[in-house]
Amino acid sequence: MINILSFTTLYPNSAQPVHGVFVENRLRHLVASGEARVTVVAPVPWFPYRSRLFGRYSDYARVPRHEVRHGIDVFHPRFLSLPKLGTQMTPSLMWRGTRDLVVDLKRQLRIDLLDAHFLYPDGVVATRLAQDLNLPVCLTARGSDVTQWPDYPAPRKRIVDSISKADAIVTVCDALQTPLLDLGADAAKMQTLRNGVDLDMFQPKDRVAARQKWGVAGNTLVSVGLLNERKGHHLTIEAMTGLPHTTLLIAGSGERRGALETQIKALGLTGRVRLLGQVPHEELPSLFSAADATVLASSREGWANVLLESMACGTPVAATNIWGTPEVVAVPEAGVLIDERSPQGIQQGIEQLLANLPDRDATRAYAEGFGWDETTQGQLRLFRDLTEAHPR
Repeated sequence: MINILSFTTLYPNSAQPVHGVFVENRLRHLVASGEARVTVVAPVPWFPYRSRLFGRYSDYARVPRHEVRHGIDVFHPRFLSLPKLGTQMTPSLMWRGTRDLVVDLKRQLRIDLLDAHFLYPDGVVATRLAQDLNLPVCLTARGSDVTQWPDYPAPRKRIVDSISKADAIVTVCDALQTPLLDLGADAAKMQTLRNGVDLDMFQPKDRVAARQKWGVAGNTLVSVGLLNERKGHHLTIEAMTGLPHTTLLIAGSGERRGALETQIKALGLTGRVRLLGQVPHEELPSLFSAADATVLASSREGWANVLLESMACGTPVAATNIWGTPEVVAVPEAGVLIDERSPQGIQQGIEQLLANLPDRDATRAYAEGFGWDETTQGQLRLFRDLTEAHPR
């Protein structure tokens, strides 16, 4: 039995039930193997001031200090966060806010290894904690921690330092390995362990019932993700002006909701484009099943779990051709890649897909090749090797 401490700011909690659910899913399947015990430390920011300007910090206050999710102990220590002052101090403040807890957990649980998800600031802090506690550390790179954060001098310096000290580096897609090598990562330490999809949860539902539930008929598209610029919902909405007799359902919450509502009204798309808000994870299978296709217009993605979740429900995808996405949308049964991230390019990709929709059973069959077993076994092999090689 390997005792693992997973360190990540990307993890669901009772106040934010879908935040970082992809990390939780990976760890749930690892625990289900019966060969690993996992304890999660998922820090949350804290600031001692409440106002309209800093209102989101009062939201973080609703996160419990400790909870048990799917049989996994999850701790949420607080670390001081300084609004408007950037993130340069975040790793040091996070380390100060979590070190005592991690030391206590190692003493109580005899932790064998630190497992960190996302390179900045999570991986930076985990690397320092691993040195403090004389533990091996594995860092998982997931997307913008490789494609965006290294563009800033201070985070880049700390990312470079942490990957040089890490015992292993996991990427969720092959495409992320090249920029990590450019940052000086040791190729011998790296391997790809892609995210999987829960094939029991995400499976086709009755199409008629699903379409009745979501109130749709005719050509129907869905887009799932945070309402921010990176996800490109505004581009998909504009593309809808050239797709008459088609409905778009957007599931997600975020800071751009008001702007998207204004855009929908200005383009005369009220009724054809609907913002559903945050949809519970367990309701997504019926949403995907109601749709003819899922659209993802992101500018950056490491490995977009929503694509496999859609395919597992029999629904093909139209997705921008970025980073790890071609590794997911690799056959016609999966859908199409959008080469130009613009309203016109998105419209053309959707039209191409709708004109030649694959058989839904074939799309599901393709997704069945992406279960969690291979990734879980890869993690266990890696973690065993790290713990056996690390000097005590």
